[in-house]
This record gives sequence, C-alpha cells and structure tokens, in this order.
Amino acid sequence: MTATTVVVRVPTAEHMRRLGSALGQVAQAGDRFLLEGPFGAGKTTFVQGLAHGLDITTPVGSPSFVIETRYTGRLVLYHVDLYRLDRIEPELLEALEEHLFGEGVTAVEWAERLPGDLRLGGARLLIKAEDGDGRRVELTSGDERLRRAAAFDPE
Repeated sequence: MTATTVVVRVPTAEHMRRLGSALGQVAQAGDRFLLEGPFGAGKTTFVQGLAHGLDITTPVGSPSFVIETRYTGRLVLYHVDLYRLDRIEPELLEALEEHLFGEGVTAVEWAERLPGDLRLGGARLLIKAEDGDGRRVELTSGDERLRRAAAFDPE
C-alpha cells in the first residue's frame, strides 16, 4: 500500500472530536494513529473523538503522567503520550511494541519520538494551527478506509 495524504481543515475542537469519531467508527484491530503537533494542537481532543467512535464511554484525558492509558469499547484503545520521555527504555519499548502491533487500536501523542520501525504502517496525523482556533490535519496512511473516513465533512 502506498501512503497518501489527505488534508482536513478542522475549524473547532468539536470538529476535531468529530474527525476522531469518524476514524474510530471505521477503526480495526491493529490500527495505529501517530499524532504529531505542538502543545494545544488538539491531539488529546482527537483521541477523545476516536474513543467515542470506538464506543468507549469512559472520559479520555491526557495520559502525560502515566505514559499509557487503556480504554475498553468495541476495541481496546491504548492512548500513549511520549512527551515526557527523553528516550524510550528497552522495557517500555517492548511494552509499546506489544500494543502497537496487538489486537487493539493505539493512539500515540508525540509519535515523532517513536523509533522509525515502530512508526511504519501507522496512520500519521500531523496537526498544525491555522488562523483562530482552526487546525489543518494532514493524515498520511496507506489505508484507503482511513483516508476515506478522514475526508468527511465536519459540518
């Protein structure tokens, strides 16, 4: 599969949740969402929507202080935040590999900190601020199912 990029303009936080929900509704076991963007870009907001699309009813927050949080819905969601890590220790790397290539769905904030081999095949979402509260989301994926879901109309 050749990775292709879809660009989505997201005007509000609620629309970011809708984007996440659209992708969560079509998510399958083994899907990996690699989230990149500055503080306040909307990474956790996206994951809240992703959880909604996976029929998860537990509130989703930022896992910054625990590195990983697990939620159960239609599929298990592993929400990982690598911001606080300068480097990934071998033990953590092993645990991450298990979840990244397991039977659940994984969303990794600050995914640029993952080793390259763990990023391969994942859906990369690069979130950039635009004027006002708007965001530009560039989803790069080899999976047509995810690209099609991302190309939704947020209204």
